[in-house]
Amino acid sequence: EKTDEPPYSMDANLLHTSYEGKILEDPWSQPNESMYTRTISCEAAPNTPTVIELEFLKGDLISINGQKLSPAKLLEKLNKIGGENGIGRIDIVENRFIGMKSRGIYETPGGTILLSAHRGMEQITLDREACHLKDEIMPRYAKLIYNGFWFSSERISMQKLIDSMSHKVNGDVKIKIFKGNVIILGRRSSNSLYDNSLVSFDEVGEYNQKDAEGFIKINSIRLRKNN
Repeated sequence: EKTDEPPYSMDANLLHTSYEGKILEDPWSQPNESMYTRTISCEAAPNTPTVIELEFLKGDLISINGQKLSPAKLLEKLNKIGGENGIGRIDIVENRFIGMKSRGIYETPGGTILLSAHRGMEQITLDREACHLKDEIMPRYAKLIYNGFWFSSERISMQKLIDSMSHKVNGDVKIKIFKGNVIILGRRSSNSLYDNSLVSFDEVGEYNQKDAEGFIKINSIRLRKNN
């Protein structure tokens, strides 16, 4: 019996398209290129890179190449740019809430670009411990959403914490998009914590490398004593 139904199930929204089931239930089965609806392959992507600048305000994307748009329109534009350059395909085996493993293939072109750029912005505007704390709670935050607990009190509490850390995540990130790769080219921010006088390996400024000698000795007491 002939059928027009595809050999997989598909679900799509503004952020991503997912493919599951049927032929994809075999984790060894490679999907046909014709399955993808949002991205082209890396091989078919242009041989010339695309360079764009993304502007963030309080952690939110507000413009692409100086053009301010609504959040939905910004994501649509990133989806188009990413899709045309083979960005955002992923094939994963997930651990479902009920305890089973399930293979899924996703296309998230705009979201992949946005995540990379946002992390680039955070790297110069958040201090070390804030970055580490955010990285620690991200898996739990994602798990709550994945399992349907968007309106839970713990998700709302974590959101308030994330928002409080994002008020200085402001500035621009320049990225190169090329054949499935999202490459950070530069970052700048009026809230940048990056201090050239502290990072130089040649100049002696506020940070003197000789100051580290005492710290190294104290920090290594346990290692020297145990050996």
